Amino acid sequence: MTAQYVPPERIGFVGLGNMGGPMAQRLAGAGFTLAVADTAAAAVARLANQVRCDTPSSLAELGSCRVIITMLPDGKAVREVLLGHNGASTAQAPDSVVIDMSSSSPLGTRKLAQDLAAREITLIDAPVSGGVRKAVDGSLAIMAGGDPQVIERCHRVLEVLGRVFPAGPSGAGHAMKALNNYLSAANLAIAAEAVIAGQRFGLEPEVMISILNASTGRNSATDQKYPAYVLPRNFGSGFAMGLMAKDLRLALEVAGASGAPSTLLKACAQLWSAAEQRLGSRADNTEIVKYLEALPPAHPRPDE
Repeated sequence: MTAQYVPPERIGFVGLGNMGGPMAQRLAGAGFTLAVADTAAAAVARLANQVRCDTPSSLAELGSCRVIITMLPDGKAVREVLLGHNGASTAQAPDSVVIDMSSSSPLGTRKLAQDLAAREITLIDAPVSGGVRKAVDGSLAIMAGGDPQVIERCHRVLEVLGRVFPAGPSGAGHAMKALNNYLSAANLAIAAEAVIAGQRFGLEPEVMISILNASTGRNSATDQKYPAYVLPRNFGSGFAMGLMAKDLRLALEVAGASGAPSTLLKACAQLWSAAEQRLGSRADNTEIVKYLEALPPAHPRPDE
């Protein structure tokens, strides 16, 4: 029988960026006591001015938290935070839980889960989808991999942040996130190519998006990213180009490990890597449109 869940007295939260900051705010607003950390002192100070939270002077001090959440750029950063010199998990008590909500390597996650299990600490991989807006309003999709009973134990924490979807064993959440972002990246690139072609033919982009959203071509890019970020040319979705390119490489890792077909995935990953090199990793992911617009014509126009 699973023990009755008792909310943790403190939650350690590492990573207060575009997504992590509002997620931590929601947990504090729900009544959880937070101990927070980030490499950017300004991010810690900003959160401390917004909500009541502890600001330990070192990662090792987070070891007193029975639950630690990480929201970091990649799995290497997660491993370093947890198991590096004076890492947060080096002093965690047995039966503690780490919830990695970053977009990490699924294979790396399985290895990290084994290493933490040797310390009697359970790892749940629980990456999210939905962007900054859904991080703010608590409606993220949370893809959870790991022991179902431990996921259930953590449900009262995770439900503050969004809807929890148990995805399978360790690494399944991170695999699902990588594959989801492959579809997201492909949708945006395909929509951009279609709109650019139509615009050069004489169609108005706004008209195209309206028609696509009433037709079978509708997807997340035409429904959300184009109206909010591309058509107004603000390119401010809050998700970086480098992170999308990294997630596509993780999707390739999943496909390679499983022997799945990946012709389109490889082409998409190459496109985003090229855009990352041209525009920089900190460019917004919606700026893939700018990259495609700037490419030279593939062939002369029919009337030339």
